[in-house]
Amino acid sequence: MTDTEVVVERRIAAPVDRVWDALTDLESAPRILSGVERVEVLTPGPFAEGTRWRETRRMLGREATEEMYVTACEKPGSFVVEADSRGAHYTSAFELSREGADATTVRMTFTARPPGGFAGVLTKLFGGLGAKSVSQSIEKDLAEVAASVERPEPEPETGTAPGPEA
Repeated sequence: MTDTEVVVERRIAAPVDRVWDALTDLESAPRILSGVERVEVLTPGPFAEGTRWRETRRMLGREATEEMYVTACEKPGSFVVEADSRGAHYTSAFELSREGADATTVRMTFTARPPGGFAGVLTKLFGGLGAKSVSQSIEKDLAEVAASVERPEPEPETGTAPGPEA
C-alpha cells in the first residue's frame, strides 16, 4: 500500500512566535479549533519532542479520540506529530516560515500509511475522498488558528482610573 499525502499551506498575518504558540498550546486547542472537543495532556512540561496527548475531535459527525506524540520539535520553525489508529500510521509535519516581522507561512504535510490486508485495500479505494476531507479539515484548522492570532493583542492595563470628563 502506498501512503496518502496532503499538503496545505497558509499565510498568517502574525509573527512566527504567536503562530507557534497557538499551534502548540494544547490546552487551548478546544477554544481555538472548532473540531477539537477535548485535549488531555499526558506529559508534563512545555511542548517538545516526547510530548503526548489524547485529542478528541468531531469528524464526519462522529467523535474520535487519538493519542498523539511529538517526534521532532525545533521551536519556532518546525514540529512533527504522529499517531497510530486502527492499524494506520499518521504523521503531521508543520513548517513555519517567517515572512517579515508580522507574517508567517505555515505548511502542514499530513501523511497516512494505511493498514495492510482488506482494511488497507478499502482505505486505498476511498483514499481520494479521505484526502479531500483531510485537506478541508486542515484548511479549516489553519484558518481558525489564523483568526485567533491575527486579532490585535489587547492593550495592557495601566492600572490608572480614567480622569473626570471636562
